[in-house]
Amino acid sequence: MKKEIEKIADKLVNAYKKNNLINPIPIKYTKNIKNATRLRKLCESKIKTKVVGFKAGGTALPVLKKLKEKEPFYSAIFKNNVLKSGKGVKINKSTLGIEVEVGYLINKNFFNSKKVMTMKNISKYITHMMPCIEVVGYRQKKQGIKFLGDLASDFGANVKFLIGPKKKFKRVNIGNLKCDIKNVKTGNTVKGNTNSVYINPLNSLRFVLNKMRKDKVKLNTNFYVFTGSTVGVVPLKNKGMYIAKIDKIGTVKSSIR
Repeated sequence: MKKEIEKIADKLVNAYKKNNLINPIPIKYTKNIKNATRLRKLCESKIKTKVVGFKAGGTALPVLKKLKEKEPFYSAIFKNNVLKSGKGVKINKSTLGIEVEVGYLINKNFFNSKKVMTMKNISKYITHMMPCIEVVGYRQKKQGIKFLGDLASDFGANVKFLIGPKKKFKRVNIGNLKCDIKNVKTGNTVKGNTNSVYINPLNSLRFVLNKMRKDKVKLNTNFYVFTGSTVGVVPLKNKGMYIAKIDKIGTVKSSIR
């Protein structure tokens, strides 16, 4: 007979493939981040869609402190979850909200290096940077976040990523860039700053790459890394077009329906 964790993974993967919701998984797989990570990796191993990148989650230091965790988590991003700017995303009752993030495109040469990533040597592997929107939500019939494992266990709780125009990477003061996201129909705007992302987005990228190396993750293509929300999780109270902007990086948009 299959172990309990295998059965739960199969249910989550099936929900992912069919884009539907299941009943909440047992709390023991969310309360303990090690169990959540184990479940995440098992789920990801069952998905045959191409992995095109990775995300950092739980990157706000106040949130980590509140959840009594020492560091964020990372999870894989599959090809069918990445869209071009302007595309539509359908939401449901378990959609948590929308985020604005700095994304990086990383050269596959990263996998040939064995060096620990530092803030000094990381730049040589970055080819481009871009503004991104992440729509976050569960594959489960639940709302809210009690544990970091709630997000980590559920494929990182990533529904879709919208990618804005790519710009060739150059050093900017990435830890102090103003950001905002606006609902075009209502005019409601939420503002933020890149300094809310695990010190800064480049440090978040460093974290993800080092975790990937530790886990012996390897791809044969260039890949994206999405570094965490600059505005927090903005609830989607209204549908319609959302436009996000990050100073010096660019603009990205998505139609929420």
